[in-house]
Amino acid sequence: MSKFKKVAILVILLEIIFSVAFNLLWKDYYKSSEEGLYKVEISRAAADLSETVSEGTSKSPLAETLVADLIDKSEYKYIKNITPFDAKKSYKNEYQVKDINGILYCFEYQVDNSGRLRGAINLLLLIVMVFTLGLFLYLDNKLITPFNKMNDMTLELAKGNLSRPIKQEKSRYFKSFLWGMDMLREKLEDDKNREYELLKDRKTLILSLSHDIKTPLSAIELYAKALSKNLYDDPVKEKEALAAIERNVADIKKYVGQIADASREDFLALQVENKEVYLKDVVGEIQKYYKEKLLLNHTDFLVGDFTDCLIYADKDRLVEVMQNIIENAIKYGDGQKISIDIGQEEDCKLITISNTGSNIKSEEMVSIFDSFYRASNSENIPGNGLGLYICKELMHKMQGDIFAKSNDNIFSVTIVIRKM
Repeated sequence: MSKFKKVAILVILLEIIFSVAFNLLWKDYYKSSEEGLYKVEISRAAADLSETVSEGTSKSPLAETLVADLIDKSEYKYIKNITPFDAKKSYKNEYQVKDINGILYCFEYQVDNSGRLRGAINLLLLIVMVFTLGLFLYLDNKLITPFNKMNDMTLELAKGNLSRPIKQEKSRYFKSFLWGMDMLREKLEDDKNREYELLKDRKTLILSLSHDIKTPLSAIELYAKALSKNLYDDPVKEKEALAAIERNVADIKKYVGQIADASREDFLALQVENKEVYLKDVVGEIQKYYKEKLLLNHTDFLVGDFTDCLIYADKDRLVEVMQNIIENAIKYGDGQKISIDIGQEEDCKLITISNTGSNIKSEEMVSIFDSFYRASNSENIPGNGLGLYICKELMHKMQGDIFAKSNDNIFSVTIVIRKM
């Protein structure tokens, strides 16, 4: 049995126990609080009846209709009926027997006269129990059971089973969640296929270049052996051999450069979809995430006033660039202040992210956007030196730019983005 069902059963049982306890306490309360009152009332009614009987001429028990006529029971709060006592008769109410002038009369009474209120409360409790039961059944059918069916979804993604689409549930409660998970699955599948293509291209390139490099290497080896054994008597031929070695070395350098370019292109394979985006939407995404995070870090986070406008960018990629810069500010700054200021220059918007605690040397500033470069302030701080490099490549793909400066203990990175 699932934990949810156990909780549901426990809640229903508690409601039933509460209802039973309420009725028991209600009955005991009225019986104990009004016990003396109903006895007084029965004594008074008995006195009235004794007076009525003594005035009559008959010593036989009075008929019920006569008793009803002689005693106005509406005056009594607890007495429900007065009849001659019959030991063989079963009475539906509690009763007391009184001897009045030698005749036994049965005084039926009811202590709890709040039957309507009590019934209304019990009906309300019943409605609450039915509603609670219905609610638990609804939640189990529409939320818990569908969610349990998705338990293996993340496990399948972790295993790399990315080809099977994620089905939507009829309830649609998980529409956004499942849609996002399916997008994640497609992204992972695309990345996996792209990785395979890159591996294939890299392997093909390495095989091709290794084959191409063998020819100049063999030639260099032959010329080097000939020169080492003085096989060339003519100085002109020696110069020709040296020139051939230089040409082959140049070819090898070219091939090595191609390998380096191919390796670099792996990092440049970043997809960007540029379109019209509102600047406030980008800044809003950053504020929504970092306002709370930096508050927990006790870091002042300030966003300057700006005029909203349309910019030309990939919203998700621009948010990624700003996140990379802010994460660097958190890691390498002093944790006192991070600010975002937005300005304008000609047809561009300038988004400047600044943090206090800059300790980057001036001679290192020219290299901070290079791949795998880490400045001297990154010692003992985890990282790979690719954050700002990726930022630069993304901004170039968005037809923008990025630059940084360090001045008076303030490190600033400015993003240049086209305005529509």
